[in-house]
Amino acid sequence: MSEFSQRVLAETLGTAVLLTAVVGSGIMGERLAGGNDAIALLANSIATGATLVCLILALGPVSGAHFNPAVTVVAAAHGDLPWREAWQYILGQLIGAGLGVVVANLMFGLDPVSLSTHIRTGPHLWLSEAIATAGLLAVILLVARQRANAVPMAVGCYITGAYWFTSSTSFANPAVTLARTMTDTFAGIRPDDVAGFILAQTAAVAIVILARRRLDRP
Repeated sequence: MSEFSQRVLAETLGTAVLLTAVVGSGIMGERLAGGNDAIALLANSIATGATLVCLILALGPVSGAHFNPAVTVVAAAHGDLPWREAWQYILGQLIGAGLGVVVANLMFGLDPVSLSTHIRTGPHLWLSEAIATAGLLAVILLVARQRANAVPMAVGCYITGAYWFTSSTSFANPAVTLARTMTDTFAGIRPDDVAGFILAQTAAVAIVILARRRLDRP
């Protein structure tokens, strides 16, 4: 296997495990919380943040541990990753995300795929997604510039916190957003609501790319 194939595989597997954690912890949290959504969200956020730290530590040296098309696009736009490789990263992330949701559903005795009916729409949620995504990208870029070895913990902590301070619970990832349509559980999102989330995430990516270019000018 070529070095690039290993990197794409790392992105695919890492994103799969991330989605298994997001969806699986949501299901477990909801089942154990007895109807208390705050407890379910607490379980969901802690499990997701902790898993992210582990995945970035494990796979960061292999692929950079993007697990997120937004991160990959920002990296490519800045020249840190060739565009011809970026699109393959993104394809791997999308495939991995879908696989991760299927695995989580199966682990909890559910159908492999069940389209979500969880309504998540409205300007306040779109604003939340734009802020969540821009914040995540800013954390990655700024921490990487100053203390690269702290990125795993910074990303995990940011996502854990953003679950709580954003009204959308911080999807902040187009691959995650699409994949979460495939589970009618706590972490799901109705397919009809995906476009608004991804447009907001895309706007955040554009803003961060422009801001980074201005900041990097001599």
